Amino acid sequence: MREGHSAVTEHTMHHHQHDARLDDAGQAAAIGTDVLDTHSHDGHRDHAALPGAVVHEDHAHDRHAGHSAAMFRRKFWISLALTIPILIWGHMLAALIGYAPPALPGSMWIAPIFGTAVFAYGGWPFVTGAMGELRDRLPGMMTLIALAIGVAFLFSAAVTFGYPGKPLWEELATLVTVMLLGHWLEMSSVSQARGALGELAKLLPDKASRIRGEGADERIDEVPVSELREGDLVLVRPGVRVPADGVVRSGESDVDESVITGESVPVKKAPGDKVIAGSVNATGSLRVEVTGVGERTALAGIMSLVAKAQSSRSRVQALADRAAFWLTCIALGVGAATFVAWLLAGAGASAAIEHLVTVLVIACPHALGLAVPLVIAISTTLGARSGLLVRDRRGLEDARNIDTVVFDKTGTLTLGEFRVLAMRTVDGVSDNDALRLAAAVERDAEHPIARAIVATAADRGITVPAAQAFEVNPGRGARATVDGRRFAVGGPNLLAAAGVSPSVEFERFADEAATHAQSIVYLVERDRVLAAFAVADAVRAESADAVRQLQQSGIEVVMMTGDARSVADAVAHALGIDTVLAQVLPQDKAANIERLQQQGRRVAMVGDGVNDAPALATADVGIAIGAGTDVAVEAGDIVLVRSDPRDVPRIVELSRASYRKMVQNLWWATGYNVVAIPVAAGVLAPWGVLLSPAVGAMLMSISTLVVAINAQLLRRAKL
Repeated sequence: MREGHSAVTEHTMHHHQHDARLDDAGQAAAIGTDVLDTHSHDGHRDHAALPGAVVHEDHAHDRHAGHSAAMFRRKFWISLALTIPILIWGHMLAALIGYAPPALPGSMWIAPIFGTAVFAYGGWPFVTGAMGELRDRLPGMMTLIALAIGVAFLFSAAVTFGYPGKPLWEELATLVTVMLLGHWLEMSSVSQARGALGELAKLLPDKASRIRGEGADERIDEVPVSELREGDLVLVRPGVRVPADGVVRSGESDVDESVITGESVPVKKAPGDKVIAGSVNATGSLRVEVTGVGERTALAGIMSLVAKAQSSRSRVQALADRAAFWLTCIALGVGAATFVAWLLAGAGASAAIEHLVTVLVIACPHALGLAVPLVIAISTTLGARSGLLVRDRRGLEDARNIDTVVFDKTGTLTLGEFRVLAMRTVDGVSDNDALRLAAAVERDAEHPIARAIVATAADRGITVPAAQAFEVNPGRGARATVDGRRFAVGGPNLLAAAGVSPSVEFERFADEAATHAQSIVYLVERDRVLAAFAVADAVRAESADAVRQLQQSGIEVVMMTGDARSVADAVAHALGIDTVLAQVLPQDKAANIERLQQQGRRVAMVGDGVNDAPALATADVGIAIGAGTDVAVEAGDIVLVRSDPRDVPRIVELSRASYRKMVQNLWWATGYNVVAIPVAAGVLAPWGVLLSPAVGAMLMSISTLVVAINAQLLRRAKL
């Protein structure tokens, strides 16, 4: 049985606390917003303005630290407005369509003045980005862009003040404008991918109905959610979102928890049941005692995990970063060679610089920089929406390679709770009648087997009548009067004490139950056995499907448990599991995982996150199941919000689909540069194919959009 279950439910989000503590639920809603937009409008971080903000910085692939889609959008439109006059009074349109610009006094200064404004305003994010890359000794995309526009600006300024050549003001302005458009679209794609955090942040209502006083003195006040404290009693009306984590004190209702757990079927809630902040109350009204607000809610923990996973490093990301670094070095080398080659060919300084700028722009590792982070953002949010929370990004990445899944039995493949698994009754007594009478007798008893009978009746929706004259006979069971008749419920000791002999059919049923390590309980009236119940830890209804799906994927399933061999074999037989490790002590589970790894296997361990922690940490991929909504599980790379083993094959599929998209994007980004850089350098010039900086910028932006669109297709993955 899952030992330490209460310890799991008492976990708080402390492991995932933010640098600044959140003291109320209102700030919890700010977590998602802060994760998404931790930047002020001028493009600089503003930590002081964001209490409790979660800021994850990774300069190696956070290429837009300090930037936002809104900033690039604003700079694009203003730069476009400044570029239009440059084109009107420039040489491009005149050369293309024979257009003659209107004559204005001082029109020769329009291009230099407006071009300088475009460079200073629109190009500044690229300059500051390049300074950051050079400071970190990691030249990349921003370095190439800044070098390209810097060279074009300085050369054009020199020509304007007398240096012989043709200025590149039009090329410079169109280049900056197109680059701003590409970055705006990129940032919008990333923001959309991470939008699940924003949606999570919106789940908390603004107001809560707090109850003060009791009886005739009771009053209900509408207060901001931020004012709720642990221990407060709140009224949750039908159709209203639950304002904070809590426990139902009175009332019954169905609650839709799909936004948190991914489970579409509403969950029945009654006194003593837990409710989750952000879930929707359906039909009845509930009085809920608040147990968690702010960062202590499951919702805040989920947002923190998603944000952490989205910003975490990936092995594929590291590969992409190295490729981008070397691509930058190659681009600089090719650019320098291009400049020298065109000068030696007698093309002139302006043409040589134009081709140099085109090489630098078209070689920007923009697509490489976006290829992996966008897939990470989409896969992480896609998993969160399906109840798969990634604590360690590399765990999800490694899941595609696993060939062995080891399940803990109790609380993972089984419910960790006793249930009636089979029963026999005499003629004239239906199964439901027998359960109804036995549950009525056992309702006030505390023995686990008694609770199993009561719980099974509840699972079947059986109405249990009241019992009178209840009494317990230690070691023999319980007695009570139901519907005017006296019944007893107990095991073989009850029959022996009463001198009652079961029929041959009941004896066979008891022998069969014993072979499956199940306890046998009888319902007796006077000297007659009316029914027999086989009671044991119930196998989850979803476990067989989970095992079958994994086996169909070519993954071996192993069950590991501390239970006796007979019990383990019975469960394994029911689920079709061939390999069973039984009677394993908690401290020995990790050693068993290591032995499997020594055989060359890639092992995933699935456990409840409590006594399985060492094994979860030892496995190549640790999956904590049975955590419910308490996502602060210390062990495991991935946390399953639902206690559903079928989520394990879904993790494998998500991992494989994510990896496919990463590889596809990297191939595209690399292949594009292999073809585009030589063309930009002018290898096709003898055939009349030459690219301008503006065309190079458009091609670079298109390659980035291809990567973004391909990553978005991951949303179609069937999990």
